[in-house]
Amino acid sequence: MAQEPRDAALEVIGPEEPEEDPARLLACRAVTVTYAGLRAVSSVTFSVRRGEVVGLIGPNGAGKTTLVNAMSGFAPISEGSITLGGAEISHLPPERRAHRGLARTFQHGRLFMDLSARENIELGALAVGCSAREARRRTDALLEETGLLSLAARPPAELSHGDQQRVSVARAVVAGPAFLLLDEPAAGLPAESLAELRALVEQTRVGRDAGVVVIDHNVEFVLDLSDRVVVLDHGQLLAEGTPSYVRHHEEVLAAYFGSVPSTRSASAAPPGDGDAASGTAKAP
Repeated sequence: MAQEPRDAALEVIGPEEPEEDPARLLACRAVTVTYAGLRAVSSVTFSVRRGEVVGLIGPNGAGKTTLVNAMSGFAPISEGSITLGGAEISHLPPERRAHRGLARTFQHGRLFMDLSARENIELGALAVGCSAREARRRTDALLEETGLLSLAARPPAELSHGDQQRVSVARAVVAGPAFLLLDEPAAGLPAESLAELRALVEQTRVGRDAGVVVIDHNVEFVLDLSDRVVVLDHGQLLAEGTPSYVRHHEEVLAAYFGSVPSTRSASAAPPGDGDAASGTAKAP
């Protein structure tokens, strides 16, 4: 079947979403990022609300990290806008976005190897203006919540890869963000560490009412964790919807989920996915 060009209008499937409260949204509107004339991200629009986990998936080169870099202030946008809590942040530097409630992690953790796990986490609170006393209080509480207390005095080099990833996420969470962007948090993690990471993200979403965006190549991890999933292809939006909808989207299956059977039944989808037809996609 012939396909319309990628800039065709999006087809909305399922009931219309209720109007959102801008104060509870982190939103990208027609965001474009250009490097030397090449569009790494092209007119992408999506949002995440507080208390929601949104998965951002796509192959290498799809523009996922570039989009998160733009959202967090590490890459300038060429067109469009980014708003947090209804206020535009498109041209604010990363540190000012952090003070407004936006935190992120990086693919390789970026932990300070000469500091302990506790000290690394405390830095996340100090970076947004907390006093040393408040940073210690927040860190102690988070270490207890996450099960990292027994590892608090160890430097990152003495931690497993999974524990390093949890420390990296905890350093972002301790800042008390309204929105948290996680770039490849599950990379290389065994099943046990994935469960611990999933629990930490759930604590952040439910216990702190934070909106979370997760990028990861572990597609099953993202689908199981997310309320909604956004799929990018060559810097453009390919599909958006519930995990069940994305699982059953033929273009997504063909492009990204080679190992996920297209015949997988709706009953095999993660609990809470809702209607498999609830989503947004490029018109076929």
